[in-house]
Parts: sequence; structure tokens; C-alpha cells
Amino acid sequence: MNVMDDPESATPHRTDLINHLVRTRIAGDVATPRENNLAHYRELANGNRYYWFGLELGERWADEQDVLAVMSERCGVSDDPAHRSGQDTIDPELTVAALDRAAVMLRKAADDRQRVLLATGHPGGLLDVHAQVAAALRAAGCELVRVPLGLTADDGVVTQMAGVAVYERGAGLWHTHSPAPMAEILDALPQEGEELPELVVADHGWAGCAAQRGIATVGFADSNDPALFLAEAEGTLAVCVPLDDHVVNARFYEPMTAYLLAAAGLTA
Repeated sequence: MNVMDDPESATPHRTDLINHLVRTRIAGDVATPRENNLAHYRELANGNRYYWFGLELGERWADEQDVLAVMSERCGVSDDPAHRSGQDTIDPELTVAALDRAAVMLRKAADDRQRVLLATGHPGGLLDVHAQVAAALRAAGCELVRVPLGLTADDGVVTQMAGVAVYERGAGLWHTHSPAPMAEILDALPQEGEELPELVVADHGWAGCAAQRGIATVGFADSNDPALFLAEAEGTLAVCVPLDDHVVNARFYEPMTAYLLAAAGLTA
């Protein structure tokens, strides 16, 4: 079965989803080259906070080979330190297993009518994924956190679209790794008499910042974004879903989202 024949209504079985992830390069042989992955692991190990995504990693991951070992275990990149360039991979089995763990978090949020905040630093790829999850959680009785008005970070505006927090600059939505937009939201909510979210579903620095603040967090991360995987390994982040976070067509994520929501019991 080709789940893209009717992506909006199809809820793929596990095997069909794995095949789809590989075919669309959300997992399997992904577009991010090995040399880019290793460069990011090295920068993180060397203490470059841009790659820490708002997490406090200290010197615990100062050895690049330790980072590579976690990325092999939790993302599925090659564990061969001699493999320095060319093709690298994300294990689709790990992607689906992480989706199953994320579904448990979403189901609990729905059962407990939790306050949930969704956010993306990758609007070109993942905005619709987050928006569909937001709509399903709202329909299940969750309260979606409303981003306070007037927030700014990194010379841009922190705003919300379709229930998803995003970073806007120059009248456009921007790709950002920064934790600053999430920090602005989490700082502003108590000042406005609002409670913090009980669950965050996000990516990049939005997810790292929330997890570092002690909020239960589900994060999506690419093979060249090791920080969230390390946070999951340490127990700071609840679930990290490995995937290419910006494939050529954002519709390719629709079967994955359908699987996630069905596994959480959040489909109509």
C-alpha cells in the first residue's frame, strides 16, 4: 500500500509507515550528509551552546565519540567513527518506536486534560505536524496554551499560528534553533497569571528549553541535532523522535502524523 495515495485520511500500519518513511527519506538514507552530522556532534562536544538547544549539558558530553554512540543508539546513524563522509542514516524502526512513546504522552495529556504547548522552529517542515496534533488535543479536551501577546526574541516576534508557537521576523516565519522564543513564553506566562504547560511538543531549542525547565517534553530532531537525543538519554527530555525535519514536501509527514494520532487514540 502506498500511504501517500490518500495521505489525509490514511492511517498506515507500522510496516507501511516504515516503508513510507524510507521512500520519502524522512528516515533511512536521509539527505543530511555524514560530514554535517559529525561537525555538529563536534561543535556540541566542544561546548558551542548554539548546538545545545537551551539544555545545560555541562562537560558531560565533551567526547565526540560519546555523542556519536548515543546518536547511533537513539537515531540510527552509523556507529563507525571511521565513516567520515557520504551517506548517513536514521533508523525508521527507531522513528516509529519513538512515535509510539510519544503517543503514550499524548494519550495521558488527553486523559488528564492537560495544558499543552506546541511549538516549532522548523515551520517549513513540521508546522502542519504540530498543528494537527494541537487540533487533536484540543478536540480531546486539552487546553492549548495561548502565547502572550507582544513577546519578542532574537530581533523577531514570538507568535502563534494554528495553535503552534512560531518565530516570525520580517513578516515571515523563520527557521530557528534558538531557545530564546520558548524562554520568553515560559517567563511571560506566570507574569500574566497563567500556569505553565504540563506538556510541550516541539523541536529544536523550543523543546530543549522546555525540557531544561522541567516540563514533560516530546521533541522531534534530525540526525544533525544531537542535543535532544542526549537530553532523552539523560532523562531530561521525555521522548525524542528521530526524523529528517525538512524533507522536500511537507505532505510527506501526513502519514506519520496520522499514525501518531491513531496510536494515541486521538483520531475521530
